[in-house]
Amino acid sequence: MDALNVTSGIVTLAGVFAYINHRFFRLPTAVGLMLISLVISMVIIFLGKMGFQFDALAADMIRTIDFDETLMHGMLSFLLFAGALHININDLGQQKYVISFLATFGVLISTMIVGGASYWLLYMIGTEIPLIYCLLFGALISPTDPISVLSILKTAGAPKSLETKISGESLFNDGVGVVVFLILSGVAAGGQEIGISDALGLFFQEAVGGAVFGFGAGYITFLMLRGVDNYQVEVLLTLGLVMGGYSFARMLHLSAPIAIVVAGLLIGNHGRMLGMSENTREHLDNFWELLDEILNAVLFVLIGLEILIVPFYSYLFWVALAMIPIVLSARFISVSIPVMMFRYRRKFSPNVIKILTWGGLRGGISVALALSLPAEAPRDAILTFTYVVVVFSIIIQGLTVGRLIKESVN
Repeated sequence: MDALNVTSGIVTLAGVFAYINHRFFRLPTAVGLMLISLVISMVIIFLGKMGFQFDALAADMIRTIDFDETLMHGMLSFLLFAGALHININDLGQQKYVISFLATFGVLISTMIVGGASYWLLYMIGTEIPLIYCLLFGALISPTDPISVLSILKTAGAPKSLETKISGESLFNDGVGVVVFLILSGVAAGGQEIGISDALGLFFQEAVGGAVFGFGAGYITFLMLRGVDNYQVEVLLTLGLVMGGYSFARMLHLSAPIAIVVAGLLIGNHGRMLGMSENTREHLDNFWELLDEILNAVLFVLIGLEILIVPFYSYLFWVALAMIPIVLSARFISVSIPVMMFRYRRKFSPNVIKILTWGGLRGGISVALALSLPAEAPRDAILTFTYVVVVFSIIIQGLTVGRLIKESVN
């Protein structure tokens, strides 16, 4: 089955599932679509065990789509830009220290805790995985997924300051997490230690270089937007910024996600106010909101369908369940530190640590990174751990974080 037919089928399923969710369940879109596709996938697997061959056919269809390539080098740029486009940079500036800590040191702290705890757990049950791969699991599961977080926050009713912390952190920490993942992947592939200076140099090149590149690309686009008053041209310019900027950042070995987030913040604030007419702003917002909704729908359907190709073994599944409290505990510790550090300088929302912990959803980026692991790595185990944590995060945490926020702020 060719890629065009598979893509058509996925988009069709996304439309049908979105209708079913809106008509009958009224769940948050991300949760509803993933839950429906997950249930359908499990029914297909059950029918396969009963002698029907639907599971093999469906699995072949899903394998046609390279999830890592589709998300990380395709959909992610559009989703990040759409998310950054509507974040107020002044609100972000007021929370810059907390967000910066969460997006950098928070990811590193969580990576070390998850990596160390998972290595100890696996050692205790006699299923040893090298420490470097446990750290890789920590790196891919520690960043909160901006796509999941922003989708859930739309209906959560969080206070503005809290929403800015969660969304701002999620937009930046995935880029940091990818950089940490790449550094650890290099160590695992080379089988040799990497110096602190080398790691810091690569981190500076990827993260800081990506931010500088994103600002430059965004500013050039802003100047072009300011020189025309035609919404078709201006929407096309933003598309060019996202697609071309992401590709060029990757070619230059810079963090493309961070570059697109910075560019999106610049266009969404200075570009919107100083470079666009009211008519252009309305069309631009409508375009990116619609594209965001479509890609989100497709993404969460894909996450649910990925269970068809995830190698589940009973012992791995039970270990994966034990990874959930490990990941949540690491998240709790990594968000507690900056809140305790800055609590005397600024006021935080009630129960902010609890909300940041439970609201730190994992999503497609973690699954994509797990799928990108080479065959010589303990890929099946890490993919199983990742998928179970992501499903728990999106369904259980996603369904309850809104209620937690409402109960905490009222």
